[in-house]
Amino acid sequence: MSPQIEIQIIAVIVAIACALPGVFLVLKKMSMMSDSITHTILLGIVLAFFVVHNLSSPLLIAGAALIGLVTVWITETLRRTRLLSEDASIGVVFPLLFSIAIILITRYAGSVHLDTDSVLLGELAFAPFDRMIIGGVDIGAKAIYTAGILLFINLIAIITFFKELKVATFDPMLAAVLGFSPALLHYGLMTLVSLTTVGAFQAVGSVLVVAFMIGPPVTAYLLTDNLKNMLILSGAIGALNGILGYHVAAVLDVSIAGSIAVVIGLVFLIVFIFAPKRGLISSLFRKKYQKTEFAKATILFHISNYEYDNNSSEINIENIKTNLNWSSEFTKKIIKLLEHEKYLIVQNNMAKLSAEGLEAIIREGERLFK
Repeated sequence: MSPQIEIQIIAVIVAIACALPGVFLVLKKMSMMSDSITHTILLGIVLAFFVVHNLSSPLLIAGAALIGLVTVWITETLRRTRLLSEDASIGVVFPLLFSIAIILITRYAGSVHLDTDSVLLGELAFAPFDRMIIGGVDIGAKAIYTAGILLFINLIAIITFFKELKVATFDPMLAAVLGFSPALLHYGLMTLVSLTTVGAFQAVGSVLVVAFMIGPPVTAYLLTDNLKNMLILSGAIGALNGILGYHVAAVLDVSIAGSIAVVIGLVFLIVFIFAPKRGLISSLFRKKYQKTEFAKATILFHISNYEYDNNSSEINIENIKTNLNWSSEFTKKIIKLLEHEKYLIVQNNMAKLSAEGLEAIIREGERLFK
């Protein structure tokens, strides 16, 4: 298998593995927690290295995952004091722990290959050089198997506890009433996030881990209201971003990780603008439509009240503009729309309700006071 294919496979697997727990982070409004964990796990790696003095030891992963959970616990503890918001707690905790790791590296591990730049930025181009050799047989890049195990763990955990995670994410109080432990589910999710971060950052770096963990889920969030569909879309979007990012990097001869991160951002931007229901353009059209519909209903009710109070079936359009404090252009626009829809009869600058207009008022009143 060529290195180019292996790089794309790694990118796809890591993207899906990161996107799955990232969906719940987005829904729980904890997106920045992923950024915090991707930085603070460096402290776990450093502390574990000081114990085992072996960069290949699995205890480094355990130490990193443990520090990830410690990060969550400290952040939650600070938030529960109500003296700090969650984002402020994250802003205090992760720079502190990350800085401690950097100080320890520069002071006590300067001659050891613990490069903070490579940890942060990563480089997928180097992933195929770290091979998985069993019995003298090269079976492929080690990152493929590491990411594959992470993806398998995340899939099994989310499928097994899907209902519990769904309830705890949207209604923690209901989860507690039903006998679930929101705290246990929360820390279980954070364990998945920590393990995924630890397993993926060696190949792609913490910046791309955050991009994969948050970018595809928030993009999917703009496209669907269904949790299952959001999980599927997040994985698919993440995989697509990984492949597109690689080919952009190959064409432009730039960093693969950086190119993928840029593609993730661009894809989100496109969806943010053009998404059918939640996109910027559709939101602007919807607000404009709602404003027009509200204005039409306001005029109909205003004319109806005027007829009742003044025993007159007609009202001067200038009076409508004055009473509602609208501009002449906007008032004439709404009047023309109502006339076109046959809700109003307009003659000699006087407006009155038609039979259809009266029926529309009755329907609207029934809807409002149902």
